[in-house]
Amino acid sequence: MEGVRRVNLDGVVFQLLQNGLNAAQLRQQVYANNIANVDTPGFQRQDVVFEDLLQYLLGPDPGREGAGSPSAADWTAALRVSPQVVTDRVSVEDNNGNNVDIDAEMAKLAQNQIRYNTLVEDVRMRLDRLKTAIEG
Repeated sequence: MEGVRRVNLDGVVFQLLQNGLNAAQLRQQVYANNIANVDTPGFQRQDVVFEDLLQYLLGPDPGREGAGSPSAADWTAALRVSPQVVTDRVSVEDNNGNNVDIDAEMAKLAQNQIRYNTLVEDVRMRLDRLKTAIEG
């Protein structure tokens, strides 16, 4: 039975990694759009929310059974989480109503690229381990 649970958990992890890659790809598009509209009057920057939603579902919960371990229902709910594009209406705006800070956007773009590369490397290492297990 433990082997079946492990395979299912591996499948869940791979799907979550795929969802993370999708979020990073969407985030890259959103940041590029923000940068492209840095001088557009009235443009409001956007961002992508994904990891915070996962953390909410899978993070430490003192009331959770199993000493804080996520339940099967938590993992199932996590698989349904998709990245959300949100508009930043809180940041300080320029005189033209635009709130894009080009330096901040470029830094976020670079940070997101590192996040994407890290996820790709994680997937590669997991596939290498599976390949080693299969080949012996």
